[in-house]
Amino acid sequence: AANPGEKADAAMAEELGDVLLQVILHTQLASERGAFDLTDVQERLARKIIRRHPHVFGAGTAETSREVQRTWEAIKAEERAERARDEVESGATVGETTPAFKSALAGVSRGLPALSASRELQDRASALGYDWPTLDGVLEKLTEELGELREALATAGDPDSITGRPASGAAALAAAQDELGDVIAVLVNLGRRSGIDAEAALRGANDKFRRRFSEVERRAAARGIALKSADFATLDALWDEAKAVERSQS
Repeated sequence: AANPGEKADAAMAEELGDVLLQVILHTQLASERGAFDLTDVQERLARKIIRRHPHVFGAGTAETSREVQRTWEAIKAEERAERARDEVESGATVGETTPAFKSALAGVSRGLPALSASRELQDRASALGYDWPTLDGVLEKLTEELGELREALATAGDPDSITGRPASGAAALAAAQDELGDVIAVLVNLGRRSGIDAEAALRGANDKFRRRFSEVERRAAARGIALKSADFATLDALWDEAKAVERSQS
């Protein structure tokens, strides 16, 4: 019987075959109408790889994988800007009179998970020079945005309080949501600048919460504590115990 590694390799080979079929099929259709052939595809790919890896094929240098990524994004941004200029110069229009304009952010799918989309948007903006010069600048922005979020939440009111939200609660809540989004976006950028993927970081935090809360449930059950009726101090103490146990095992 094949081992798991061999099965995975066989599955990968099959999937790559499906991809290759699409390349050959679409290339053949294009060739039949005189657009391009397989040689054209190979040459375009080779030029792109050479252009986007100056540290390998040119005089560029890159000491870290992060520098390689930044160079890659900067070159892609230049390519997008050049294509946009070509479209304008060729007379392409939006509607009847407006010259076509394509933002460097246009290719970022709205279907991406929000954290991943935020990272990609900020990568592209950074490649065009729109970024804080230092990490301290990002941290200062985070402090600023947290202050604005605090103010927005104070205006929105606490839905669980006796008075509840004011009559203007819907608009205030929308404003608070907007400020929360700004905080999250800055956190994504903080991770990006630090080499940390926010999506992976949040996934790890979710896993950690799952483990620790399960331990809280286990300890509460062992002591006959009903979670719903226990006060927060009791639950927080159980959480600290669960955290201490996990740390002692790591």
